[in-house]
Amino acid sequence: MTIRLFIDMKRIVILAAAAALAVCCAPKPNTLTSAEKADGWELLFDGTTLGGWRSFNESALVGESWVVEDGTIKATGKGDDAHGYIVTDKVYENFDLKWEWKISKGGNSGMLYHVVEGPQYAVPYVTGPEYQLIDDENFTEMNDGYVLEPWQRCAVDYAMYVPDFEKRNLKPAGEWNQSEIIFDNGHVTYLLNGQVTVEFDAWTPDWYARKNSGKWENAPEYGLARRGVICLQDHGYPAWFRNVKIKELPAKETEEVLFNGKDLTGWVNYGTELWYVDEEGNLVCESGPDKGYGYFATEKYYDDFDLSLEFKQEANGNSGVFIRSTVDGTTVSGWQVEVAPKGNDTGGIYESYGRGWLIQIPDEKEEILKEGEWNTMRILCQGDRVQTWLNGEPMVDLTDAKIGAGNGRIALQIHDGGGIKVRWRNLKVKTL
Repeated sequence: MTIRLFIDMKRIVILAAAAALAVCCAPKPNTLTSAEKADGWELLFDGTTLGGWRSFNESALVGESWVVEDGTIKATGKGDDAHGYIVTDKVYENFDLKWEWKISKGGNSGMLYHVVEGPQYAVPYVTGPEYQLIDDENFTEMNDGYVLEPWQRCAVDYAMYVPDFEKRNLKPAGEWNQSEIIFDNGHVTYLLNGQVTVEFDAWTPDWYARKNSGKWENAPEYGLARRGVICLQDHGYPAWFRNVKIKELPAKETEEVLFNGKDLTGWVNYGTELWYVDEEGNLVCESGPDKGYGYFATEKYYDDFDLSLEFKQEANGNSGVFIRSTVDGTTVSGWQVEVAPKGNDTGGIYESYGRGWLIQIPDEKEEILKEGEWNTMRILCQGDRVQTWLNGEPMVDLTDAKIGAGNGRIALQIHDGGGIKVRWRNLKVKTL
């Protein structure tokens, strides 16, 4: 009996020592280990301040939705659907993002990414996908009997992709969960407490079919940005976040043919002007009866790229190639590489509805354009720098921070005034 008691006491001592060792060796919240630092991880929250965060569409924190409490970022519950979002100062493209979170009973919050800011976007979720954070179990009870749809439940890609809920490992309100988003050049993985909840590829036919129906049917820019800020949501309920950390992943180069020579797949027509494929497999833009502006834009966004194309001007020939641009109706926000008759700076760069000409071509280069014949144009867009070539000759070289911060599509233009006809072919892009 004495021997067994001694053995049991020894075992208790060993277990206690092991527990104490585990506690003392556990990483301090909101810190990185040496191995994480070496692997490229960075903290998005230092445990003490909200440095590096600001309110959506603002230059600083405003309002009372967010505070630091006991080493956590706390959503106070004073936000709502229209207000109460904070975003990172820094923009991210490809990344592995991890965080811990807990939520109040019946609460609702979210982690968004690739959020684009600007006066045309009143809320982050019309551009940025959301990893939903919500108390499934008690939401109905605490919210006047509202029953969640599957696409609204925790750990979904909100209104897009849902997990197998039977296999989801969700801890209840008031307990800490650990979540993760991996965005790797369009391949997306969501995890909850170490288990994958959803996995999908952005910008595929299936993705576009989901985007263009349901919740996002009237949000044309939803999910298209390849880079943007990280965003936390205060949706009117207290929620807590800690150990928020991110590792940036490298971009991969890809090559795409933007026009297949058969139909208009992959493009969106803005306006009533005419876009069609001729019998030789060329893309044709032609003024319609309204004689207004028209834009023919890629479904996808392109940030850093090397674009090559050929064009032949017939009739007036006043057109252009827009980069990192968005279109609302027929009002474009972005930058145009000019395509126009001689004497009008083909290859120069113009900012629509903004600063106007940013850089024009030297007068002696006007003769490089071959009117009525096929011309080749190359546009190299990397960060703040844009370079253009016409028929192999360099035209302009511009560095501009505003272009560098831009997000959007590649688009072809028909100028207003009528009488315009331009043919296009061999549109190819290499993403960088």
